[in-house]
Amino acid sequence: MAHRRVSFILAEDPPARLDKALARDVPEAEALSRTRLARLIAEGAVTVAGTVVTDAKARVTAGQAVEITVEAAEESHIAPEAIPLDIVHEDADLIVLNKPAGMVVHPAPGTPGGTLVNALLAHCGDDLSGVGGMKRPGIVHRIDKDTSGLLVVAKSDAAHQGLAQQFERHTVERYYRALVHGTPEASDPRLRGVRGASFEPGNILKLTTQLARHRTDRQRQAVLFQGGRHAVTRARTVERFGAPAVLALMECWLETGRTHQIRVHMAHAGHGLVGDATYGGRRRLPKAALPEPVAAQVRAFPRQALHAAVLGFTHPVTGAEMRFEAPLPEDFATLLAALRGAVAES
Repeated sequence: MAHRRVSFILAEDPPARLDKALARDVPEAEALSRTRLARLIAEGAVTVAGTVVTDAKARVTAGQAVEITVEAAEESHIAPEAIPLDIVHEDADLIVLNKPAGMVVHPAPGTPGGTLVNALLAHCGDDLSGVGGMKRPGIVHRIDKDTSGLLVVAKSDAAHQGLAQQFERHTVERYYRALVHGTPEASDPRLRGVRGASFEPGNILKLTTQLARHRTDRQRQAVLFQGGRHAVTRARTVERFGAPAVLALMECWLETGRTHQIRVHMAHAGHGLVGDATYGGRRRLPKAALPEPVAAQVRAFPRQALHAAVLGFTHPVTGAEMRFEAPLPEDFATLLAALRGAVAES
Protein backbone atom coordinates (compact mmCIF):
# COMPACT_ATOMS: atom_id res chain seq x y z
CA MET A 1 0.00 0.00 0.00
CA ALA A 2 1.24 3.50 -0.82
CA HIS A 3 2.38 5.64 2.08
CA ARG A 4 4.10 8.91 2.90
CA ARG A 5 6.56 9.94 5.59
CA VAL A 6 5.90 12.95 7.79
CA SER A 7 9.06 14.29 9.46
CA PHE A 8 9.44 17.15 11.95
CA ILE A 9 11.32 18.22 15.08
CA LEU A 10 9.60 18.55 18.46
CA ALA A 11 9.49 22.21 19.46
CA GLU A 12 10.39 23.74 22.82
CA ASP A 13 8.53 22.68 25.98
CA PRO A 14 6.60 19.76 24.49
CA PRO A 15 3.80 18.11 26.48
CA ALA A 16 5.09 15.23 28.56
CA ARG A 17 3.18 12.57 26.58
CA LEU A 18 4.10 11.54 23.06
CA ASP A 19 0.53 11.63 21.73
CA LYS A 20 -0.05 15.16 23.01
CA ALA A 21 3.32 16.36 21.69
CA LEU A 22 2.56 14.97 18.24
CA ALA A 23 -0.89 16.56 18.24
CA ARG A 24 0.73 19.93 19.02
CA ASP A 25 3.66 19.79 16.60
CA VAL A 26 2.60 17.70 13.60
CA PRO A 27 2.31 20.02 10.56
CA GLU A 28 -1.28 21.25 10.15
CA ALA A 29 -1.14 20.53 6.42
CA GLU A 30 -0.94 16.80 7.22
CA ALA A 31 -4.47 16.94 8.74
CA LEU A 32 -3.76 14.20 11.28
CA SER A 33 -6.22 14.26 14.17
CA ARG A 34 -5.29 13.20 17.70
CA THR A 35 -7.36 10.03 17.24
CA ARG A 36 -5.51 9.16 14.04
CA LEU A 37 -2.14 9.89 15.66
CA ALA A 38 -2.97 7.60 18.59
CA ARG A 39 -3.77 4.83 16.14
CA LEU A 40 -0.52 5.38 14.25
CA ILE A 41 1.48 5.20 17.48
CA ALA A 42 -0.19 1.91 18.43
CA GLU A 43 0.50 0.52 14.95
CA GLY A 44 4.24 1.21 15.28
CA ALA A 45 4.21 3.89 12.61
CA VAL A 46 5.96 6.54 14.77
CA THR A 47 9.69 6.80 15.43
CA VAL A 48 11.26 9.25 17.87
CA ALA A 49 15.01 9.85 17.54
CA GLY A 50 15.19 6.80 15.26
CA THR A 51 13.38 4.41 17.63
CA VAL A 52 9.87 3.06 17.10
CA VAL A 53 7.63 4.11 20.00
CA THR A 54 4.25 2.42 20.56
CA ASP A 55 3.42 3.89 23.97
CA ALA A 56 1.26 7.01 23.63
CA LYS A 57 2.33 8.05 27.15
CA ALA A 58 6.06 7.87 26.39
CA ARG A 59 8.03 10.95 27.51
CA VAL A 60 9.63 13.12 24.85
CA THR A 61 11.95 16.12 24.84
CA ALA A 62 12.41 19.19 22.66
CA GLY A 63 14.61 18.77 19.60
CA GLN A 64 13.86 15.08 19.04
CA ALA A 65 13.27 14.08 15.42
CA VAL A 66 9.93 12.45 14.72
CA GLU A 67 8.97 10.44 11.66
CA ILE A 68 5.46 9.14 11.04
CA THR A 69 4.65 6.66 8.30
CA VAL A 70 1.13 7.38 7.06
CA GLU A 71 -0.59 4.96 4.75
CA ALA A 72 -2.56 6.45 1.89
CA ALA A 73 -6.28 6.60 2.60
CA GLU A 74 -8.09 3.44 1.59
CA GLU A 75 -10.89 3.54 -0.92
CA SER A 76 -14.33 3.25 0.67
CA HIS A 77 -16.35 0.07 0.16
CA ILE A 78 -19.40 2.29 -0.47
CA ALA A 79 -20.10 2.83 -4.16
CA PRO A 80 -20.17 6.40 -5.54
CA GLU A 81 -23.48 7.37 -7.17
CA ALA A 82 -24.05 10.44 -9.33
CA ILE A 83 -26.99 11.89 -7.40
CA PRO A 84 -27.62 15.66 -7.64
CA LEU A 85 -26.80 17.63 -4.49
CA ASP A 86 -27.95 21.08 -3.32
CA ILE A 87 -24.58 22.43 -2.17
CA VAL A 88 -24.67 25.57 -0.03
CA HIS A 89 -20.91 25.84 0.65
CA GLU A 90 -17.81 23.80 -0.12
CA ASP A 91 -14.10 24.17 0.54
CA ALA A 92 -11.10 21.88 0.91
CA ASP A 93 -12.16 20.66 4.35
CA LEU A 94 -15.93 20.51 4.47
CA ILE A 95 -19.17 20.72 2.56
CA VAL A 96 -22.53 22.16 3.65
CA LEU A 97 -25.59 20.97 1.79
CA ASN A 98 -29.36 21.15 1.86
CA LYS A 99 -30.63 17.57 2.06
CA PRO A 100 -33.99 16.86 0.44
CA ALA A 101 -36.69 14.95 2.30
CA GLY A 102 -36.63 11.28 1.39
CA MET A 103 -32.84 10.88 1.26
CA VAL A 104 -31.10 8.66 3.82
CA VAL A 105 -27.78 10.05 5.06
CA HIS A 106 -25.72 6.85 5.39
CA PRO A 107 -26.06 3.37 3.85
CA ALA A 108 -27.65 0.75 6.09
CA PRO A 109 -28.82 -2.83 5.57
CA GLY A 110 -32.24 -1.65 4.41
CA THR A 111 -30.84 1.20 2.29
CA PRO A 112 -27.57 0.11 0.67
CA GLY A 113 -27.60 2.81 -2.00
CA GLY A 114 -29.10 6.11 -3.04
CA THR A 115 -27.86 7.78 0.14
CA LEU A 116 -26.17 11.09 0.79
CA VAL A 117 -22.84 9.33 1.37
CA ASN A 118 -23.09 7.59 -2.03
CA ALA A 119 -23.73 10.98 -3.62
CA LEU A 120 -20.87 12.67 -1.75
CA LEU A 121 -18.37 10.00 -2.79
CA ALA A 122 -19.24 10.69 -6.42
CA HIS A 123 -19.24 14.46 -6.01
CA CYS A 124 -16.02 14.81 -4.01
CA GLY A 125 -13.96 12.15 -5.78
CA ASP A 126 -10.25 12.65 -5.09
CA ASP A 127 -10.96 15.76 -2.96
CA LEU A 128 -11.53 13.49 0.04
CA SER A 129 -8.18 13.50 1.87
CA GLY A 130 -9.30 10.71 4.17
CA VAL A 131 -11.26 10.48 7.39
CA GLY A 132 -9.86 7.94 9.84
CA GLY A 133 -7.61 6.48 7.14
CA MET A 134 -10.37 5.95 4.59
CA LYS A 135 -11.53 8.06 1.67
CA ARG A 136 -15.01 8.80 2.88
CA PRO A 137 -17.03 11.83 3.95
CA GLY A 138 -17.02 12.42 7.70
CA ILE A 139 -20.60 12.35 8.95
CA VAL A 140 -20.68 14.23 12.26
CA HIS A 141 -24.47 14.63 12.52
CA ARG A 142 -27.52 13.36 10.70
CA ILE A 143 -31.09 14.35 10.03
CA ASP A 144 -33.85 11.83 9.49
CA LYS A 145 -34.67 10.48 6.04
CA ASP A 146 -37.93 12.45 5.81
CA THR A 147 -36.55 15.65 7.36
CA SER A 148 -35.13 18.24 4.97
CA GLY A 149 -32.42 20.79 5.55
CA LEU A 150 -28.82 21.64 6.34
CA LEU A 151 -25.97 19.25 7.08
CA VAL A 152 -22.22 19.82 7.36
CA VAL A 153 -19.92 16.97 6.31
CA ALA A 154 -16.15 16.77 6.77
CA LYS A 155 -13.84 16.12 3.82
CA SER A 156 -10.63 15.86 5.88
CA ASP A 157 -9.60 14.20 9.13
CA ALA A 158 -8.85 17.56 10.74
CA ALA A 159 -12.29 18.91 9.87
CA HIS A 160 -13.97 15.73 11.09
CA GLN A 161 -12.21 15.95 14.45
CA GLY A 162 -12.93 19.65 14.90
CA LEU A 163 -16.59 19.41 13.93
CA ALA A 164 -17.15 16.36 16.13
CA GLN A 165 -15.77 18.30 19.12
CA GLN A 166 -18.16 21.19 18.47
CA PHE A 167 -21.17 18.87 18.31
CA GLU A 168 -20.01 17.11 21.47
CA ARG A 169 -19.70 20.45 23.28
CA HIS A 170 -23.14 21.57 21.97
CA THR A 171 -21.70 24.77 20.47
CA VAL A 172 -23.21 24.24 17.01
CA GLU A 173 -26.19 26.48 16.19
CA ARG A 174 -29.13 24.47 14.84
CA TYR A 175 -32.61 25.87 14.27
CA TYR A 176 -35.51 23.90 12.80
CA ARG A 177 -38.96 24.79 11.49
CA ALA A 178 -41.73 22.41 12.57
CA LEU A 179 -45.49 22.41 11.97
CA VAL A 180 -47.21 20.89 15.00
CA HIS A 181 -50.71 20.03 16.14
CA GLY A 182 -52.08 22.41 18.73
CA THR A 183 -50.51 25.65 19.90
CA PRO A 184 -48.06 25.39 22.80
CA GLU A 185 -48.75 28.21 25.27
CA ALA A 186 -47.34 29.01 28.70
CA SER A 187 -50.92 29.56 29.90
CA ASP A 188 -51.94 25.96 29.08
CA PRO A 189 -52.35 24.13 32.42
CA ARG A 190 -52.19 20.75 30.66
CA LEU A 191 -48.77 21.50 29.21
CA ARG A 192 -47.48 22.80 32.50
CA GLY A 193 -48.38 19.43 33.95
CA VAL A 194 -46.27 17.49 31.46
CA ARG A 195 -43.18 16.10 33.16
CA GLY A 196 -40.01 17.61 31.73
CA ALA A 197 -41.84 20.62 30.21
CA SER A 198 -41.31 24.18 31.41
CA PHE A 199 -41.49 27.68 29.98
CA GLU A 200 -38.82 30.35 29.76
CA PRO A 201 -39.44 34.08 29.19
CA GLY A 202 -40.86 34.86 25.75
CA ASN A 203 -43.24 31.86 25.73
CA ILE A 204 -40.30 29.55 24.99
CA LEU A 205 -41.16 25.92 25.66
CA LYS A 206 -38.26 23.94 27.16
CA LEU A 207 -38.35 20.13 27.15
CA THR A 208 -35.78 18.32 29.30
CA THR A 209 -35.80 14.52 29.45
CA GLN A 210 -33.70 11.45 28.84
CA LEU A 211 -34.09 9.66 25.50
CA ALA A 212 -33.42 6.03 24.63
CA ARG A 213 -34.46 3.48 22.06
CA HIS A 214 -37.99 2.19 22.66
CA ARG A 215 -37.99 -1.20 24.40
CA THR A 216 -40.39 -2.90 21.97
CA ASP A 217 -40.23 -0.76 18.81
CA ARG A 218 -36.57 -0.39 17.85
CA GLN A 219 -37.40 2.20 15.18
CA ARG A 220 -38.62 4.69 17.79
CA GLN A 221 -37.13 6.69 20.62
CA ALA A 222 -38.79 6.89 24.02
CA VAL A 223 -38.84 9.57 26.71
CA LEU A 224 -37.32 8.46 30.02
CA PHE A 225 -36.41 10.17 33.27
CA GLN A 226 -33.86 7.60 34.37
CA GLY A 227 -31.25 6.08 32.08
CA GLY A 228 -30.96 6.99 28.42
CA ARG A 229 -29.23 10.13 27.18
CA HIS A 230 -29.84 13.70 28.34
CA ALA A 231 -31.84 15.73 25.81
CA VAL A 232 -32.93 19.38 25.80
CA THR A 233 -35.13 21.04 23.15
CA ARG A 234 -36.45 24.59 23.08
CA ALA A 235 -39.29 25.82 20.88
CA ARG A 236 -41.28 28.98 20.33
CA THR A 237 -44.44 29.60 18.35
CA VAL A 238 -43.95 31.62 15.17
CA GLU A 239 -47.46 31.42 13.63
CA ARG A 240 -50.85 29.95 14.52
CA PHE A 241 -53.35 28.55 12.05
CA GLY A 242 -57.08 27.86 12.28
CA ALA A 243 -60.12 29.35 13.98
CA PRO A 244 -59.71 28.37 16.72
CA ALA A 245 -55.96 27.82 16.28
CA VAL A 246 -55.27 24.12 15.74
CA LEU A 247 -51.77 24.17 14.23
CA ALA A 248 -48.60 26.12 14.97
CA LEU A 249 -45.40 26.80 13.08
CA MET A 250 -42.61 26.38 15.61
CA GLU A 251 -38.98 27.42 15.68
CA CYS A 252 -37.09 24.68 17.52
CA TRP A 253 -33.47 24.64 18.58
CA LEU A 254 -31.33 21.94 20.08
CA GLU A 255 -29.11 22.03 23.12
CA THR A 256 -28.35 18.36 22.53
CA GLY A 257 -28.70 16.36 19.33
CA ARG A 258 -30.32 12.96 19.88
CA THR A 259 -32.04 10.69 17.38
CA HIS A 260 -35.57 11.97 16.57
CA GLN A 261 -35.18 14.51 19.38
CA ILE A 262 -37.57 17.23 18.19
CA ARG A 263 -40.13 14.71 16.97
CA VAL A 264 -40.27 12.68 20.18
CA HIS A 265 -40.08 15.73 22.45
CA MET A 266 -42.93 17.57 20.74
CA ALA A 267 -45.03 14.38 20.78
CA HIS A 268 -44.29 13.98 24.50
CA ALA A 269 -45.57 17.53 25.03
CA GLY A 270 -48.80 16.64 23.19
CA HIS A 271 -47.87 18.63 20.08
CA GLY A 272 -46.79 16.00 17.57
CA LEU A 273 -45.50 17.10 14.17
CA VAL A 274 -47.92 17.16 11.25
CA GLY A 275 -47.36 14.07 9.07
CA ASP A 276 -45.30 12.17 11.65
CA ALA A 277 -46.86 8.71 11.64
CA THR A 278 -44.15 7.31 13.92
CA TYR A 279 -44.93 9.65 16.81
CA GLY A 280 -48.66 10.15 16.37
CA GLY A 281 -48.61 13.26 14.23
CA ARG A 282 -51.51 12.16 11.99
CA ARG A 283 -54.26 13.49 14.22
CA ARG A 284 -57.79 14.52 13.37
CA LEU A 285 -58.33 18.24 13.02
CA PRO A 286 -61.37 19.78 14.71
CA LYS A 287 -64.17 20.33 12.20
CA ALA A 288 -64.52 23.84 10.82
CA ALA A 289 -61.19 25.02 12.25
CA LEU A 290 -59.82 25.05 8.69
CA PRO A 291 -61.50 25.03 5.28
CA GLU A 292 -61.87 21.39 4.21
CA PRO A 293 -59.51 21.68 1.18
CA VAL A 294 -56.78 23.02 3.47
CA ALA A 295 -57.50 20.43 6.15
CA ALA A 296 -57.20 17.76 3.46
CA GLN A 297 -53.75 19.10 2.53
CA VAL A 298 -52.68 18.82 6.16
CA ARG A 299 -53.97 15.25 6.43
CA ALA A 300 -52.23 14.30 3.17
CA PHE A 301 -48.82 15.74 4.07
CA PRO A 302 -46.63 12.67 3.47
CA ARG A 303 -43.83 13.17 6.01
CA GLN A 304 -43.00 14.86 9.29
CA ALA A 305 -43.19 18.62 8.75
CA LEU A 306 -39.65 19.34 9.92
CA HIS A 307 -36.88 21.33 8.22
CA ALA A 308 -33.33 22.06 9.43
CA ALA A 309 -33.32 25.74 8.53
CA VAL A 310 -30.20 27.23 10.18
CA LEU A 311 -26.75 25.78 10.80
CA GLY A 312 -23.90 27.70 12.41
CA PHE A 313 -20.44 26.57 13.54
CA THR A 314 -16.78 27.58 13.68
CA HIS A 315 -14.78 26.37 10.71
CA PRO A 316 -12.64 23.60 12.24
CA VAL A 317 -9.55 24.48 10.17
CA THR A 318 -9.67 28.22 9.43
CA GLY A 319 -11.47 29.33 12.62
CA ALA A 320 -13.96 31.43 10.60
CA GLU A 321 -17.52 31.73 11.90
CA MET A 322 -19.91 30.04 9.47
CA ARG A 323 -23.71 30.40 9.39
CA PHE A 324 -26.11 29.12 6.74
CA GLU A 325 -29.86 29.27 6.14
CA ALA A 326 -31.94 27.05 3.88
CA PRO A 327 -35.42 28.05 2.68
CA LEU A 328 -38.33 25.71 3.26
CA PRO A 329 -38.68 23.00 0.60
CA GLU A 330 -41.56 23.23 -1.85
CA ASP A 331 -43.90 20.78 -0.09
CA PHE A 332 -43.59 22.52 3.29
CA ALA A 333 -43.81 26.01 1.77
CA THR A 334 -46.92 25.05 -0.23
CA LEU A 335 -48.68 23.75 2.87
CA LEU A 336 -47.85 26.92 4.82
CA ALA A 337 -49.11 29.08 1.95
CA ALA A 338 -52.43 27.25 2.04
CA LEU A 339 -52.69 27.67 5.81
CA ARG A 340 -51.86 31.37 5.58
CA GLY A 341 -54.46 31.78 2.86
CA ALA A 342 -57.06 30.16 5.11
CA VAL A 343 -56.15 32.55 7.93
CA ALA A 344 -56.44 35.54 5.59
CA GLU A 345 -59.92 34.45 4.48
CA SER A 346 -61.23 33.84 8.00
